[in-house]
Amino acid sequence: MTRTVLVSGGTGGLGAAVTKHLLDTGWRVVVPWLVREELGRVGTHPNLHLVQADLTDEQQLEDALAVAGEDPDAPLFGVVNLVGGFASGPRVHETPIEVLDSQLDLNLRTAYAVSQAALPHLIRRGGGSIVCISTAATRNPFPGGASYIASKAAVSALVETMALEYRGDHIRVNALLPVVIDTPANRAAMPDADTSKWSQPADVAKVIEFLISDAGAPITGALIPVTNVG
Repeated sequence: MTRTVLVSGGTGGLGAAVTKHLLDTGWRVVVPWLVREELGRVGTHPNLHLVQADLTDEQQLEDALAVAGEDPDAPLFGVVNLVGGFASGPRVHETPIEVLDSQLDLNLRTAYAVSQAALPHLIRRGGGSIVCISTAATRNPFPGGASYIASKAAVSALVETMALEYRGDHIRVNALLPVVIDTPANRAAMPDADTSKWSQPADVAKVIEFLISDAGAPITGALIPVTNVG
C-alpha cells in the first residue's frame, strides 16, 4: 500500500535528497515550502505534492497536514523534520542570547510544532513514524557551538520523550545524529574543510526511509549516528 510522508525542509540541501529517495522508493511525499528558488531542487513527480506554507503559522501548518492526510489510498504514516539551522562562534559569555533563541526556534520549536500538529493524524490512522535530526555534536561537542548543540540536545530529548508517550499509539519516534552534512551551503561556508568524513545526504535519506518503513518497525526512541567512515 502506498503511504504518505510529510517532509519539512524537503527542498533544502539535505531535504531534496530525502524527498528524491522517498519518491524513488514509492512514497507519496508532501513538502511544505517557503523559498521558491529551492523548488528546482526537487522538480516534479506524480507523487510529489508541494504546499506553500510557513510552518511557524499554525493554520498554514494545518493546511499542509490536510494535504498530507487527504488521500485515503495513501494514508499519512511518516513525518520527517528536517528544518533546522546552524550557528557557531565565540564562547557562551561572548554570544548574544538571541543566538540561542534563534537556534531553539529553528531546531527545536519547528520539530515540536510539526510533530505536535501531525500526531493527532497519526493517532487516528493507527500509528506512524516520526524522524528528527539532532547532531553527533551532542556527544562530541566543539567550542563555539553551545547554542546549536544545546538546541539539538533538546531535539534528542524531545524524541526520546515522544517515543515513550506515543508507544501505545503505535507511533515510533527516532532521531539521527549526523556530523556535518555534505550540502552546497556547508561547502560554501567551510571551503577549506576536509569533507571526506562528512555525512552524505543520500546516506541520511536511506536511513530515514528505513526508519519510517515497516523494516524499521522495531526501532523507537533511538538516537542513531549517521557518519561517514570514508
